Parts: sequence; C-alpha cells; structure tokens
Amino acid sequence: MSTMTNTANDTHSKTIGYLMWIFGFFGAHRFYYGRQITGVIWFFTLGVFFIGWIIDLFLIPSLDASADRRYAQGRYDYSVAWLLLVIPPLGVLGIHRFYQGKIITGILYLLTGGLFLFGWLYDLLFLNGQIDELNRRQG
Repeated sequence: MSTMTNTANDTHSKTIGYLMWIFGFFGAHRFYYGRQITGVIWFFTLGVFFIGWIIDLFLIPSLDASADRRYAQGRYDYSVAWLLLVIPPLGVLGIHRFYQGKIITGILYLLTGGLFLFGWLYDLLFLNGQIDELNRRQG
C-alpha cells in the first residue's frame, strides 16, 4: 500500500515521543511508537536498568520514522489519542474511546475506571493498531 512507503506520512510526533521518553523508563515512548514488547520489557526493568532508556534518547528519530512507515495517516491523530489515553485521569475515564467514536466502550470505561484498569492496559498495548484500523477504513 502506498501509505506504508510514503515518506510524507507523519503519523507520530517526535515532540510527543520525547515528552513520553521522560517517562520512558516505564516504556511510555516505546508503547507510543508501537513497540509493545520492548515497552513491556522497559516497564518491568526500568528501561533495562536505565541504560536502554538513555540510549533511546538518541533512537527517538528512528522510532518515529518506523512508526510513520507502519501506521496509516487519517482522520484520527495518534498523538491526540495517546495523550487522551495517558494523561490522568482521561484514559481510565475512556476519553480516548470517545475520541475514536467508540461510545459504548467509552461509557463502560467511564463507569468502571477503564474496566478496572484492564481495558486501559489493553489500550496501552493496542491503541496504535486501533487508530490504524480506523484510519484505513476512512481512507
């Protein structure tokens, strides 16, 4: 698909990536750029004992370019969705779900604290895929 190789495709923000890097020893920037496995590893090892976290400061541009190639641009902005997910208490209230047009699950999150945080954790792992799917459907 042409959107996968289009260099003008700017789905993720380096600025947001660097802001999330501040909390990157918990894997925040890794999750943002769609690197769920290393995000989980960073979460449980504090960025592989802070060494990987420091190295990632220099890897943000390549992580951003990789995410831009992987995910489709469209109506839904990845950075907006991620900020709505990670800024307390918006994520557990389901505001990112409302943004995606998922009203029923947004209400469920609102009433259950992000389905007792399990739904919020699910979205931490799969939000990029959800936004990508919505954008591809629109395009």
